[in-house]
Amino acid sequence: MTRTTSKPDPRILRSKAALRAALLQLMAQKPFHDVTITDIVKQAGYNRGTFYANYGTKEELLNDMIEAKIQDLLHAFRAPYEKVVAFYPHELHAHSVMIFDHVARNADFYTVLTRSEVLPALREKILVSLKQIIMEDLHCESCETEVIDTELMVIYSLHALLGLIFHWIESGLIHSPSYMQEQTLTFHSKSIRQHKNLPVIPAGSCSYRGL
Repeated sequence: MTRTTSKPDPRILRSKAALRAALLQLMAQKPFHDVTITDIVKQAGYNRGTFYANYGTKEELLNDMIEAKIQDLLHAFRAPYEKVVAFYPHELHAHSVMIFDHVARNADFYTVLTRSEVLPALREKILVSLKQIIMEDLHCESCETEVIDTELMVIYSLHALLGLIFHWIESGLIHSPSYMQEQTLTFHSKSIRQHKNLPVIPAGSCSYRGL
């Protein structure tokens, strides 16, 4: 017997998208803790019944908005290696690093949240999500022959990457995504030459094999 997967109701998708957009617009005007559900539904053009049919609290709406962006970010992060068996970060080309394109496409979201009181939560969610997929997706073969704590290496590398990304956001995205991609790979290339035993993400001296 073949199981059929029901498609999401388009009306639900539209209402959720409108509520997420409304919340983001309001957070550009005032702190999240000052935003009310009445504000959100008025901005979105819906009523409170529609809100509560989708979310229990404004915090649930915020989490849903963040989670949707993080899923897109994870897809961008996986782009360089998702279709290969063996992944050699030091052979990356700038155009294959898609994470900066993701940020640029969602500039309003990142700019508003970076200036809000929810920034620490956003950074933590991104860090945890990226760490999880790296630990699950990739296996560093050269690390097996060296005294390296893989988890600490991943955390170290991700903090460097996220620090660069959030600095770029806070600067108003003054550089293009392609420039940021090229510079990121240049930084890592220099690190490889100067510290040949230091693997880094997304470009380093390790080869990775998908699990």
